[in-house]
Amino acid sequence: MTSIEMIVAARARLQGHVRRTPLLSSPFLDEVAGRRVFVKAECLQHTGSFKFRGGWSAVSGLEPAVRRRGVIAFSSGNHAQGVALAAARHGVAAVIVMPADAPKLKIENTRAFGAEVVLYDRGTEDRDAIGARLSEERGLTLIRPFDEPLVIAGQGTSGLEIAEQAQEEGIAAADVLVPCGGGGLSSGIALALEATAPDFTVRTCEPEGFDDTARSLMAGQIVRNAAMTGSICDAIVTPEPGRITFPILKRLAGAGFVVTEDEVLHAMALAFKRLKIIVEPGGAVALAAVLFHGAAIDRDTVIAVTSGGNVDTDLFALALQRFG
Repeated sequence: MTSIEMIVAARARLQGHVRRTPLLSSPFLDEVAGRRVFVKAECLQHTGSFKFRGGWSAVSGLEPAVRRRGVIAFSSGNHAQGVALAAARHGVAAVIVMPADAPKLKIENTRAFGAEVVLYDRGTEDRDAIGARLSEERGLTLIRPFDEPLVIAGQGTSGLEIAEQAQEEGIAAADVLVPCGGGGLSSGIALALEATAPDFTVRTCEPEGFDDTARSLMAGQIVRNAAMTGSICDAIVTPEPGRITFPILKRLAGAGFVVTEDEVLHAMALAFKRLKIIVEPGGAVALAAVLFHGAAIDRDTVIAVTSGGNVDTDLFALALQRFG
């Protein structure tokens, strides 16, 4: 299981390879939210997503002989790019299993990092089965997108940065809103903050109709989504919370948020206009929650993680046209 010691060790391996992403703010966003809002801009990380942290942590954490045989991952795009770039910089092969309806930008970027991309239909095919088969056939090490201790440890390094940056800003307590698919980022941040900033509380954020984590937290046990397609927030659409991540969130996280697609598009437009950053839909759900669901927040200060910025041009243009 992932621990604070693993997160600290991951940070040492990541040193010099990942960016310390900034903590941004805007008086305008404060006014909209009715409280102080800080944005942890993981969309500015290498590959445009926090997933590079977990990808590097996992690849660098393998035994050298195992790493040389190559790695395999399944992802809608951000984990794919993170693992692909980490593998390329370690000089090893990477095979990435991606849904055929993933944003073209993410598929193209994954190939550009040198990975072999295997496409599948997420509505009719099982990515886990495809990944397991290819892993066995080729002797590749499977790096899961969230239910993998080394990946969770890498994502948790963002939480260590949040604690340090909050201290620099004089923030003693805050809700930390985190986009959530399988829960790798939110559980990693929760573990890091438990050890370094115990007055901070992680709260997961998801799109309407794909709120398995929020419902699971409410039920006290894992529940599944009814559908696996149909959301613009492709990066955080998963069947259910992870078997490793959910117990962490059940213990440490507050109630989850659920936002609409219009709220997500509005948050994307405001992030561009007020912070000058590009955020993809799945990466904007936490900002949407703090801006438009303030009644469910008691604290005066909120840190929202914008987890990724890999959005197709047409969808980003739609956000600006509708709310810019």
